[in-house]
Amino acid sequence: MTDLNIVFSIGALAFEGDLPAPLFHLKLITDDIVEWNARSEVVAVFHTNAGHVALHDDAYDRDRNIATGNPYKSIVADLVTRGVSVELCGATAKAHGWNNADLLPDIQVNTDAMARISQLVQQGYIQITE
Repeated sequence: MTDLNIVFSIGALAFEGDLPAPLFHLKLITDDIVEWNARSEVVAVFHTNAGHVALHDDAYDRDRNIATGNPYKSIVADLVTRGVSVELCGATAKAHGWNNADLLPDIQVNTDAMARISQLVQQGYIQITE
């Protein structure tokens, strides 16, 4: 493949062992893209029961009622360095009372996941639902 435009709709975290499958799959496809030397745009939209992946440690702890910090932050940071655009559903953020100050670096907030994913699909992106 030479061109890939993919949007991942991530509304919940299914696990493969202790690793969320969507994060594992995002790494797999970005590895493939490098191997194929393909042009790509990969967008990961976290929403509903997976929005907490986008939170920094303090906000994660408050939201999840724990004191461990966000265990996914290094994986998200690696995906961003690989060129993945990581987005948080604005409706999910609003429902939880999160604002931009609660987010990991480089996380974009969209209006809502349904609108954003619809927009990208209409632009020719392939939707992968995790």
